[in-house]
Amino acid sequence: MQQGRRRLIEWFRELRSPLRRYLSRRVGVSQNDLDDVAQEVFLRLLRYDVGDLVTDPGAYLFKVAANVASEWSMRACNRLPHEPAWLEDLIDSHQPDSELERQLENRRVGIALSKLPARSRDILRLHFSEGLRHQQIADRMKISARVVKRDLINAYELLRVALGTPSGEAGMWTPDSRGLTERPS
Repeated sequence: MQQGRRRLIEWFRELRSPLRRYLSRRVGVSQNDLDDVAQEVFLRLLRYDVGDLVTDPGAYLFKVAANVASEWSMRACNRLPHEPAWLEDLIDSHQPDSELERQLENRRVGIALSKLPARSRDILRLHFSEGLRHQQIADRMKISARVVKRDLINAYELLRVALGTPSGEAGMWTPDSRGLTERPS
């Protein structure tokens, strides 16, 4: 048994490069899989004590390699069925340009919010973050609902001016996980 393993190690050293070249010409074995398939060939040889039975190790090795390559190709077809054209249709949802623009816009909104009067900021926070209605905000802040409505309107106008959006163009301001963002009308 020990002598068989030594012979297998010798075969590996002598025939690894020719085996990789042989496998690279086989249909169904990608360049990325060459080492894996070659390793599988030698692992199969380890399972059997063929050292004494094989007279032409190269021929035997390449026959085993042909079988392993065929099996590898069949498994790959069944494991990952896809058409190459599908890959062209994939679109990366992560777009660095739009992410950067969103971060810059959120920073602008944060700066504009910080310039609002404290009561207006509190009203906006209660309205957007906690989802409270005008009367609920009024009750919590001990002011009238009319004052809440007026402060919201004034806060919207101050934000439009600070962000350089004319009154007529701005849609409703809506909350999101990063703060306030303008929803297109």
